[in-house]
Amino acid sequence: MTYSYSPARIREWGKDRMRFELGDTTTAGGAETCALADEEYTAILDGVDESARANRVAWLGVKLQIVEAILLKLSYQVDTKIDVLQYGLGKRAEHFKDLYEMLREELLSNSCVPTIADSAAKKPPYFHTNMMPNRRAQPFNNRDMAFPYRDMGS
Repeated sequence: MTYSYSPARIREWGKDRMRFELGDTTTAGGAETCALADEEYTAILDGVDESARANRVAWLGVKLQIVEAILLKLSYQVDTKIDVLQYGLGKRAEHFKDLYEMLREELLSNSCVPTIADSAAKKPPYFHTNMMPNRRAQPFNNRDMAFPYRDMGS
């Protein structure tokens, strides 16, 4: 497993940009400091075509998948206390869980397509051709006589 990060490659839609956006840039400690290895990042990123990665919704979807993988990996790490020595490994999982919820909401709001209910789709349209004709000037309901004029004031 390799752990690398190059800030010079942040503008490319790849592993380094994803590490940067997730804050997983401390690679010196290897598996101790990194959430995922390079191979894990590239395996998930390879599922999306490189030209489609620049699409905001597709990139958010990949980022969400990576955060899910990180959460699954961190779920086995627990807080440990041995005498005065204490490890708070659960805080990393809480951070990524909050990030997951934020990304999920953002992805759902960006990928929603408005739809119409089936019951409303079966009704005739509210607006139609000749909806507001001048009934006094034209025949009413295909009858030969014009609609009679009424004085609404009396």
